[in-house]
Amino acid sequence: MMRLRRFFASMVGRLFVILLLGMSVAAIGATMLAGTKRQQEFERQNLTRIADRLQGFVNMLDGNPELRDRLLEVGGPAVRSLPQGARLGREDTALMDLLQDRTGPVSHATVHFTSFRSCLPKAQELWPPPSQLRRKPPHERDPAFIPPKCRAVQLPLSDGTELSLSLESPAIAHNGILEVDPLFLTLLVLAIAVLAYVVARMASAPLQQLASAAAELGDDLQREPLQVIGPLEVRRAAEAFNAMQKRLQRTLGERTQMLAAITHDLQTPVTRLRLRLENVSDEALRERLIGDLGAMQALIREGLELARSAESAEPRAALDLDSLLESIVEDAVEAGAEAAFAQRSGAVLMLRPLAMHRLFSNLVDNAISYGGIAQVRVERGADGVRVRVRDRGPGLAEDELETVFDPFVRLETSRSRATGGAGLGLTIARALAEKDGATLHLRNHPQGGLEAVVHWPAPPRPPGSRAG
Repeated sequence: MMRLRRFFASMVGRLFVILLLGMSVAAIGATMLAGTKRQQEFERQNLTRIADRLQGFVNMLDGNPELRDRLLEVGGPAVRSLPQGARLGREDTALMDLLQDRTGPVSHATVHFTSFRSCLPKAQELWPPPSQLRRKPPHERDPAFIPPKCRAVQLPLSDGTELSLSLESPAIAHNGILEVDPLFLTLLVLAIAVLAYVVARMASAPLQQLASAAAELGDDLQREPLQVIGPLEVRRAAEAFNAMQKRLQRTLGERTQMLAAITHDLQTPVTRLRLRLENVSDEALRERLIGDLGAMQALIREGLELARSAESAEPRAALDLDSLLESIVEDAVEAGAEAAFAQRSGAVLMLRPLAMHRLFSNLVDNAISYGGIAQVRVERGADGVRVRVRDRGPGLAEDELETVFDPFVRLETSRSRATGGAGLGLTIARALAEKDGATLHLRNHPQGGLEAVVHWPAPPRPPGSRAG
């Protein structure tokens, strides 16, 4: 039910409903109109056949005066003498108009509807008694036929003789306007539904492509531009999106270049300051000034690293997570730190190798610096791949687990300032993780210490890799 509700809340679902209803109403309406026109044409042809029978009988009477009485007594096909005292109803203008266009006596005929008794044959013995005639109940009557009609025709023959004839029209088939074959209607609606769904998918595909491109743009600003194809409106939207992407790339590139230029230009005066500080006689003051200068250098360096982490155009490649993490842990151990790689997974993902090396090196260094030890493990399950980096430190307050990802945030209660960090390490780490489709969050481990978790919910696999 929830999936159905989400479908009808989407543009595909709404277009599908609109197209299905609109096309169904149009198709059924057209079918009903075609049926009505077909019925009218059938009635017109039936009226023509009635006029032909009348004209044939009248011409035979007009051409054979000596046999006229005998012919009137016998009657013709559906034509006979009109009984005396027959009541005349409204005129049949349709048949009169049709007869006026013909030659002979029928062109002067007047036609009225009359009771059907006027068309019954005189030989009553041919008919069963009324007691044996049974009217069908309404639910047994065949609704597919129009009952027969009787007309009174009055016309003068060539010799001036006035004729009064009864003209019977047989019952004709009649499919009501609202009567549609259920099988035909079902097939029609199914065909319209399939067509409406295909059209809805085609119409919403450019929007879905644009939405996917916008989502990917947040992770990778250097992604390939959208293809400018499709209708005019879609091409204009793609061109506008590509232009926006270029402007963002240019803006971020200018920011990175500016930070790099500032970093480069500051190197000389900072080096000069450091040399001059060596000549300060007060040792305590000299150490404090050199420490402040080192903090300034770290701030500039990490600010440049943050800018580069968002702009990096490093291509993705098949990366063995176990090998990468094992090498980072071995480097930490060789540097004299306490670190361990506890669990392997065999996961191979399409990632940026240098970016991932910076990400996990940052997390391992943080764990060693602030918790004394780094324990790294990889878990692979149905919900994706997780890398856990745990330390043995005091952890963080619950309201600080997200705050530490903000730039330049340093928490006195849980992190020492002796390391000289600028408060950008976790900000850079999260930017690197999100650019490769992962999430990074912190949590206090139930057994103590802080744990950083990098999670790929749907990891892409390189071609030819086997699922483990």
